[in-house]
Order: sequence, then C-alpha cells, then structure tokens
Amino acid sequence: MPSSPRKNPFPLLKNPLKNVFHKMRLHSRSNSVTPPTEFDETHVLNPVYNPGFTRVSSGPDCTCLISDENLLCILSKVDEKQLGLCGLVCKRWEKLSGKLVRSLKLLDWEFLDSGRLIYRFPNLIDVDVVRACVRSGHSSGIVLSSRFVSVDLNSGVLNDGFVRKLDLLDSRVVDQGIRVLVEGCLSLRKLVLVNVSEEGLSCVADGCKTLQELELYCCCDFVLIGISKCQNLQILKLVGCIDGFYDSVVSDIGLTILAQGCRRLVQLELVGCEGSFDGIKAVGQCCQMLEELTLCDHRMDGGWLAALSYCGNLKTLKLQSCKSIDSSPGPDEHLSYCPTLEELHLQHCQLRDKQGVRALFIACQTVRDLVIEDCWGLDNVTFGYASICRRVRLLSLEGCSLLTMDGLDPVVFSWKELNRLKVISCNKIKDGETTIELATLFSSLKELMWRPDCRSILLSGLAGTGVGQRGGRSFSRK
Repeated sequence: MPSSPRKNPFPLLKNPLKNVFHKMRLHSRSNSVTPPTEFDETHVLNPVYNPGFTRVSSGPDCTCLISDENLLCILSKVDEKQLGLCGLVCKRWEKLSGKLVRSLKLLDWEFLDSGRLIYRFPNLIDVDVVRACVRSGHSSGIVLSSRFVSVDLNSGVLNDGFVRKLDLLDSRVVDQGIRVLVEGCLSLRKLVLVNVSEEGLSCVADGCKTLQELELYCCCDFVLIGISKCQNLQILKLVGCIDGFYDSVVSDIGLTILAQGCRRLVQLELVGCEGSFDGIKAVGQCCQMLEELTLCDHRMDGGWLAALSYCGNLKTLKLQSCKSIDSSPGPDEHLSYCPTLEELHLQHCQLRDKQGVRALFIACQTVRDLVIEDCWGLDNVTFGYASICRRVRLLSLEGCSLLTMDGLDPVVFSWKELNRLKVISCNKIKDGETTIELATLFSSLKELMWRPDCRSILLSGLAGTGVGQRGGRSFSRK
C-alpha cells in the first residue's frame, strides 16, 4: 500500500507569523469589551497582500502587545524578499521593517531628494543610485543591460549611443541628493554613483568615515580629487567609458590623483579607462596595500605592462574584455616582473597580438594560478609563451577553440609543480590524442576536470546506435 503523506510535526511553524497573529486576534476579541468598530482597520492584515490569511472582522491591533525590540527580532527572521510585504501591514511594521533593510537600488530620484528614503530606510549601508540618475521618457518596456548598467529604451534613442549626456541628471542635482543621503545614513559602507562632481565626492568623504567600497560611473580625472579624504576606502571601481552608453575620460592624471588620495586600496577595477606606464606606476608606488587589479576593456597606451613591477604587493591580475594586451611592450630587457603575483585571469580578451601576450607572461612569470576563459586568438604558438611561468600549479582553460594537443602537451610538461588541471570546451583537443605520458601526469594530479571536446563525448555515447552517421538512423514522429 502506498504510504500516507507524512504529517508536519510542527504545524504552527508552517506559517508562524500568520498563526501567531491569528491566535492573538482571537484571544483579544474574546477578552475585549470594546466594540470592533471603534478601531482603525488599517492595523488589520489585508488579504490582498496575504492571500492565505482568513480575514477577521475589524478589531484591536494585538501586535501592539509585542515590544519594538521583540518585533524587530521576529522580522529579522523573515526573508529579505518578503520583508517588503511586512511593511504593508501597518505604519508601525513599515517603520520597523525599514530599519532592517541594509541594501537598496534606487529607481526614483524624487524618493531620495524628498527625504523619504532616509525616513523609510534609516540604516542603509549599501546604496546604488545609477538607475535613478538616468532620465527616461515613455518607456517601451525594453531594458538594455550591460555588465555595468541598465537603461530603459525609448523612441529618443540616438545612433551614437543609448545614454546621452543630457539623459543623465545634472551634477548639481546629483550632489544635492547625495548630500541628503550622507546626512541621513552616516554608516554607509558602499556607494554606487554616476555623474557626481568633485563637491559631491568631497561630501561623501567628509560624512561617511566608514565608507569602504565605491563605484563611480561617468567620471573624469579631476572629479577624483574629491575622494582624497576617503581614508578607509579599500575597494574602488572606476567606469570611464562604456561603448554605446556614455563616454568619459580617466587618464594618467586621474590615476595619479587617485593613487595619492586612496593609499589604503586593496582592490582596484578600471573599466574603459585610459592611461599608460605613468598612471599604473603611480598606483603601484602609492597604493602599497593593493592586492587585486582588474582592467576591463582598457584603453592603455603601449608600455603599461612594465609598470606592474612597481605593484609590490599585487597578488591577482585580471584582464577582461580587452581588445589588446599591450600594443607596444618594448624589448624584453625593459620588462620586469611583479614579484608577488599569484593569479592571472584572462577573460574574453583578444590574444592575437603575440608580442603583447608574450610580454604579459614575462611580467607575470611568478603566477601560481593561470585561468584563461573564452579568449580569441589563443593558438599553439601564443599558448607556448606561458611556459615562461615556471611556478604554475593550476591551469584552467575554457573555450580555447584554436588550441590543440600539440600546443598543450609541451607547456603542461614544463610545469613541474602543476597539480590541478581544468580543460573545458576546447574542441580541437581530442580525447583520442591523449598520450601515455599525459595519462600518467593525470594520475598524479590532485584535481582534474577533463572535458575538452563535448562532441567526441557525445559521439562515444552514441557509438553502435547508428545515430549521427550518414545514412544511419534518425528519430521521427509516427
């Protein structure tokens, strides 16, 4: 016989808030002599927002028996996605649930400028105002998103970009709103801003002493003067130019201003920024605590790779969506390596310039972890330059469609400390070309993920069925 469904041993825990308030309401009605009509119905749970709750005739708000401290403790157990619904119960719940909200993405600038944001959410530590700073007329319901920003498309889109300078709120308006935010939320730890001026950043630096993470979109060189007072800033992301959205310039001048003002940086990400040897050198010399540097779609001048040697504590270097590595790295004798570098990540980059790739491996020859994902132009010759890095322990290759076993074998065997290997979706590396020596190496690794050719794995699984062969079997509907 099929077993009966197992009963819940704790039926009240299925929906604890609903059951507790239901019991309290019934208990209060049985003990109260006051007519229900004398009480405000706004304190009664609305079945529109809580369909599972059976509506009871209007009565006293028995949740007032719970102190604010206990009610905050109860609400803190509610999932963040449901916390907004708790604020619909009554004004008291709205105020208390707002105190528990710590992170927010602003969509309506008027909500901040009027002061309602601070009153509603007084304990915010993470605020993103980018979407609210982009003016949009009648929305078509289509949202264009990149890795960094999203905007609503409308009929006013021009051929030269989706966000014009006129589409962004004026810097003075942004500064005024930021001033309101800083005065109300003194414990901010992360801010995401766009089109802010030097004055606005100075206000942030003066008011938010605990600020640790900052993202700046559409900023220019001299705006960065304002963050020189952010003494505790550890993570900084500068987005200078995004193709199709907006165009602003961050050059060596801005990098030098940044380096002299933010000396405690641990992570720095530069997106669409210009610069050269001088800018990276200033960052390396002044930000001696810098451990992670990310360059995304950089516009660096030739020769910037030589400045990595000045980053004395750099452990991780990430290059993402870069059209070139270094257009003119110079002779090998002018290249020095970064002594503390341990990880090198290449993601969605153009690696067709063999001279730039070779210079990169020379500057990063001390790396222990080498990760290459979906990079174009990585053939056997280009990958062969990776043998310069003698201390590699982890190699991860994914989506390298030009690399073959003839290029992989000699490099892998040159690394005596290799103990982890991942090869995924590299279609020209065939399972059948694995040599005895390579199989022996596989057996000595601590970690191995070997899925180079998905098609060969599929065909091996279909061997003997006749599927996938000319004149073979096929599936058809009867």
